[in-house]
Amino acid sequence: MEALQTHQLTKTYGKKIVVDSVDLHIPEGTIFGFLGKNGAGKSTFINMVTGLIKPSSGSFEVLGQPEKRLESIQKEIGVLPDYSTFYDDLTAYHHLNYFQKLVKQSLSKQDIIHVLTQVGLEDAVHVKVKKYSFGMKKKLGIAQSIIHQPKLLFLDEPTSGVDANAVLNIHALIKEIAAQGTTILLTSHNLNEVEKLCDEIAIMNKGSIQTQGTMKQLREQYQQDIVIHIHHRSLSEKEQVHLQTSFTELVEKIQIEETSSEIIVASKEYIPHVNKQFVRQDIDVFRLEVEEPSLEEIFLNLE
Repeated sequence: MEALQTHQLTKTYGKKIVVDSVDLHIPEGTIFGFLGKNGAGKSTFINMVTGLIKPSSGSFEVLGQPEKRLESIQKEIGVLPDYSTFYDDLTAYHHLNYFQKLVKQSLSKQDIIHVLTQVGLEDAVHVKVKKYSFGMKKKLGIAQSIIHQPKLLFLDEPTSGVDANAVLNIHALIKEIAAQGTTILLTSHNLNEVEKLCDEIAIMNKGSIQTQGTMKQLREQYQQDIVIHIHHRSLSEKEQVHLQTSFTELVEKIQIEETSSEIIVASKEYIPHVNKQFVRQDIDVFRLEVEEPSLEEIFLNLE
């Protein structure tokens, strides 16, 4: 079953089209990266599928339920907004205890403390939120979004403003939650984070989904020439010339140096042939690296 699917989902304000006929399918149990520049339409899209605003046209289903029955499964949805607002004079424990009652849960004190421990707030369970740093509030927001064990979880910038150790803990938690069957829709300006965590990625631009796929699919779609970096034993000038000559018909561009070479080919099918050429000439290869476009490069090159 799809955790979320939309059919020509559209939102307009007057003559301005904010979300334009979006078809999106997110399988259950995946971590799905949802990217786009500011103003691309991401927030409006999420607000529609979570019931905060009405679509102008099109339809959607969440956890198998159509828009008209969204209220019946809203308790199975968790949301972490970019900026969470809390009550200054309540502790983390009291926040979660209050929120679990709103969603009609019946967790014990130990269950609540366990959730706070999961997000790294075990030392601040009974500290009032007015004493929390921004990063600690971010962790509390995550705890609040998962306290009811949602089947679909929206995470907006889950690691912004937190320290490096906390980032690693949150990444591990996101993977753990997904492994338990929860579908996660993740938005983040940290493209390296999205690249590491997400099973599939969609990039939105001017209200439309411009591209979608796994990192492997996106790389294959947007990679042009294949750049191969080879670190090898020291070559004499004569060997360098001979090696360069042997690649004339195989490569697009070549640069042979004493201990390293850069070779550009048109397709990944040529990579084994490049390696074989070094072997034929009895040149020891210590490392062969294929340069691949990062998500950041793909994102920035999209118009």
